[in-house]
Amino acid sequence: MDAPARPWPPPLGAYAEERELFRLLQNILEELLIHKPDDPIQYMINHLKQNNDDAPRICVLGPSASGKTTVAMWLCKHLDAIRVSRETLLFKEILALTKEAKAYKERKQKIPNTLWANLIQERLSNVDCIKQGWILEGFPENQEQAWMLQSSGIIPRHVVVLYAPDTVLIERNSGKRLDPFTEEVYHTTFDWPSDPLVQRRLVKPEDLSEQEMSKKLLEYHRNFPEVFQIYQKILKSINADQPSMDVLSQVLTYVQTRHRSAAPFTPRILFCGPPGSGKSLQAALITQKYGVVNICCGQLLKEAVAGKTKLGELVKPYIDNGYPVPDNLVMKILAERLNALDCMTNGWVLYGFPRDIEQGEQLQKSHIIPNRVFFFNLPYESIMERLSQRRIDPVTGERYHTAFRPAPTPEIQARLRQNPRDKEENIEKRVDAYYRNVKELEDFYEDAFYVNADQDPHVVFEFIESCIIKPLPCKKLKSL
Repeated sequence: MDAPARPWPPPLGAYAEERELFRLLQNILEELLIHKPDDPIQYMINHLKQNNDDAPRICVLGPSASGKTTVAMWLCKHLDAIRVSRETLLFKEILALTKEAKAYKERKQKIPNTLWANLIQERLSNVDCIKQGWILEGFPENQEQAWMLQSSGIIPRHVVVLYAPDTVLIERNSGKRLDPFTEEVYHTTFDWPSDPLVQRRLVKPEDLSEQEMSKKLLEYHRNFPEVFQIYQKILKSINADQPSMDVLSQVLTYVQTRHRSAAPFTPRILFCGPPGSGKSLQAALITQKYGVVNICCGQLLKEAVAGKTKLGELVKPYIDNGYPVPDNLVMKILAERLNALDCMTNGWVLYGFPRDIEQGEQLQKSHIIPNRVFFFNLPYESIMERLSQRRIDPVTGERYHTAFRPAPTPEIQARLRQNPRDKEENIEKRVDAYYRNVKELEDFYEDAFYVNADQDPHVVFEFIESCIIKPLPCKKLKSL
């Protein structure tokens, strides 16, 4: 993975990231290059007035009987988008080119790719598709159609490809039934409607013979690799040979994602988690790879005391006596560090603060707003195993673990000591304090990611890294 792009000059970065200025400009530039308007300024004004940059633009592709219609109709209901398919274009729309396309159909001739592309362009240029977005079902079928759509300015943001073994598709196809009123697809074995009225009006779709189906599958497999090459950066293949709700859930999850942006990005990362969940290790790995500033709140307070700063002198009595440092003092030290030039330009990763909702609100009031928040989850037994068996060598300061990293020699083993914080009764108090406050903190950071910390540290790092480099999911879409 490439390192994050060069950051915006502070403090412009936070403003640009919060309002997604780069994405806005990128979208406008794309539209200008595609449509080439005579008056670019007026075109940009009209584009901004439409305010439809988050409207879905999705293609649902796949072989016959893979479930394209079911997925497309379901997405339309959940995203309030417009479904566009062969059937809707030929039989439900009154478009200028519909009559010409129907004439080919009546003569049992193949409708030319150019005519399909023009039909789709005409439909997608209607106001409802512009404002609500669209789900294009079954198009493009081949490379020529894909190029024609692109040259017409029809560029999807997400392409979903359903796949299943040919044997499964042929079996599905033989039992496929269509409701002519709702256009919903049912199956005599896998998905039979419970309503007797619906049962009685179901009809067999055309071209259901096994021979015809095999021909369609052969043509699909011949054409799909070229389509894949065109859309590979925005394409997701989903196994259709599983329960329908699993398929739909995976599709919705994908279309809610945003693709990686080239926008300048200054990471402001917050790790929250119980003691022993690996926050310090992951912070060190992120710092090592991307050069962000690693900030442990507890260590920051100790450095202030050691440096004998004015705030450090105020903090010293609390640390010496083992008392919690007041939030107002912590915030002053933390804000001073996070507003330093290296943090503003390179970004930062913070852990150890906030520990509760009040501290989270204080961070926000100080305009310290993380753009990626992670909550580490770790079972109680694992926390105990990790912390209660930690030991330290008082001579070298080296850390060991009786199970995972034992001392290399009996001499070192004999002199190892346990930090009082790592005694079971103290660990239990710290864990209880964390879980007492974490629910409110999770609600406060509603865009947070949740990390399974009970696995190999490098697997955890890969997950965290993937969440940092990708834009946050679009929250405006309806949930499952």
